[in-house]
This record gives sequence, C-alpha cells and structure tokens, in this order.
Amino acid sequence: MRAVQLKRFGDPDVLQIVEIPKPAPGPEEVLIRSHAAGVNFFEVLMRANRYAVTPELPMILGVEAAGVVEAVGPQVDASLLGKRVATPLFMSKRPYGGYADHVKIDAHLAVPLPDDLAFDQATALMVQGLTALHLLRQSPPEGKSILINAASGGVGTLLIQLAKRAGARQVIAAAGSSSKLDLVSSLGADVGIDYCSPDWPARTREASGGAGVDIVYDIVGGAMTAAALDALAPGGELVFGAMGRFALETAQLEAMLAANQSLKGFALLPLLSPERLRSDLGELFQMVSTGELKVVLGERYPLDRASEAHRAIEERRSSGKVVLVP
Repeated sequence: MRAVQLKRFGDPDVLQIVEIPKPAPGPEEVLIRSHAAGVNFFEVLMRANRYAVTPELPMILGVEAAGVVEAVGPQVDASLLGKRVATPLFMSKRPYGGYADHVKIDAHLAVPLPDDLAFDQATALMVQGLTALHLLRQSPPEGKSILINAASGGVGTLLIQLAKRAGARQVIAAAGSSSKLDLVSSLGADVGIDYCSPDWPARTREASGGAGVDIVYDIVGGAMTAAALDALAPGGELVFGAMGRFALETAQLEAMLAANQSLKGFALLPLLSPERLRSDLGELFQMVSTGELKVVLGERYPLDRASEAHRAIEERRSSGKVVLVP
C-alpha cells in the first residue's frame, strides 16, 4: 500500500510517498480501507519538530481516518466486514499511521458512521470535533461573552456552532482574512475580528461592550495568547488548548492573578475513554446528520500531495478541515 512517510524533520517537502506492506489485522483488530484521512495543525508542527513531543522516525503521520472495514482479525465479529467506520487512531496503541491507503485499529475503537455522513466529514469530527465538544464541557459558555481564536479552522468552525447551541450570550470570532470573517459570520458568530489588525484586542474588548470577554478559548498559543489576554475581562477565564505553544511570562501570569483571572489547561486525551469516545462521536455524528451542526471542509488533497496540504495549513491558507484522499 501507499503511505506518506516522515524520515527527517523539516519543511513540507520532507513528506514522501512510499510503498510498504499492507498490514494484517491481529486479534481483536480490523483493517480499514481508508477513504479520507484528516490533517491537523499539530501534525504540521510535528513534521517540523516544533510539537510538544518529538516522535521517533521514521513514522507515518496521521491520527484519524475514515473508511470501510476490509478485513477482520481473530476474535472479531465478521459482520463488521464492509461497514463504514471512523478510525480514531489517536486512541489506539499505535496512535499514528493515518496518511495511508489502509489503517488497522482495535475493533472496539472503530466507530460506525451514519449512512448520510461522508468520510471527510467524519475526519473533521474526531480530533477537532471532540476538542470543540470538550472545550465547552470544561468551560461552559452559557450566558457568557466568549472569544474563539483561529475561528475559521477545523476546531473553530465547530466551536462557534456548539457554543451558540450551548447558550453563549456573545460569540466573538477571530480570523485572518475577509473571506474567513464571512465564513465565521455564516456559522453564527456575533462579531468577527481580523486578528491581522494590530488593534484587534482593543476591537474585541469594544465589541464586548468595553468590559472584555468572559472566556477566551485559545487553540493557537504563542504571541496570540498574550494579545487575547488584553481582551479578557477581570475575573475572566483563559482556556489554553495549544500544547507546546504556551508563551506567557511570569509578569503576565501575575497580572492575571491581580485581575482575578484564571488559566485553565486543556488536553483532550485524558478526558476520553473508549466508551466516552464512541458516545461523543455518536453525538457529533447525529448533530451533523440532523443538520444541527455543519462541517466546514477545506481542500481535499490526494495522498501523494500531503506536502501541499501541510503547506496550506502552515501558511494559514486553509479554512475548515483539510483532508487527504487515499
């Protein structure tokens, strides 16, 4: 089968298509013929060795895929053959390998897809959908003014809609171009702010009525965290979900304490069990099937153009979910 292999860290061109043996499912495993593989920003960072964890090389990137069960291993119900499933590899004992024609996963982690849910939609609802869902569970937005950073991305586009559904009083969405601002507005954001403008924190505070927002959902990190703090109300909460990109200094943390503001870390995997995973994905799948939630899909790239997909994300040219199509 074909796979996209990372043999050394570097720019997008280090991603190379290779031929490797197709894996055989072991006991309690299934083999999936992939029809879509999700591409995430943290994989872009991992490729460049800028992520919080340095992986061992060589490796095949990709933590999520969706496709059809092609083979089952021993101790697996043969009725799974031919079923359409999501494969959240990030929950498995081999948490990578999604950029490939085939993936294998523990049978109990393969989550059935509704007939009307497309494979590429399913990829958007795994890492990014679950992140949006649990961010709001960890810090409920009901009755509050909130700021969402990188609001036109895979997490942000879902977070806008789920926050409105959860009763947020005001959703302020920060995005980086006029077309992206049009997108977040179409998804229900009350206010769109261009974060490329140097005065965007002041404009955010003004949009909130001058008091600042009650919650900042920060999935970007770096310098954007400090800028977002300028828009946070006294007593407000900064929810930080950009692992490895925390850049606040001691003086900024002390200023938060003086303003009675709180900092809450967010990491998805510790919040999930196999049972919770299946339940949460089922909830997200149902919301899309019923039209309550819209999945915004970005560009679709053939497997052998994975480097272009990485480059589009790295250069902030993408909106919604970027997908590889094996």
